[in-house]
Amino acid sequence: QVQLVESGGGLVQPGGSLRLSCAASGSIFSIDDMGWYRQAPGKQRELVAVINNGGTTNYADSVKGRFTISRDNAKMVYLQMNSLKPEDTAVYYCNLVGYATGVRTLTTYWGRGTQVTVSS
Repeated sequence: QVQLVESGGGLVQPGGSLRLSCAASGSIFSIDDMGWYRQAPGKQRELVAVINNGGTTNYADSVKGRFTISRDNAKMVYLQMNSLKPEDTAVYYCNLVGYATGVRTLTTYWGRGTQVTVSS
């Protein structure tokens, strides 16, 4: 089994910053991509940012220039969020695409999410 645990969410004023962290653990054989998605009330889950093993990143247009995704080792991913806006309010989910030990199928795993609220 693969577990993802997010941390770093909270309440912040517009224009403020937060840094989300995600730790992956368990029977991980290899990781292709790690990323962040978010889901606001009444909306579908959407991609925020993703980073692959080669360090290539991809961002939603709405966060380009404000958010930065990074990985400091094979199993940790971060999301630095600057210049936060009320519309960034959502539950943020960590995502991993890879292979668990003994599993031949490329699988997507999700964390339980962390709430980010941007409000004055």
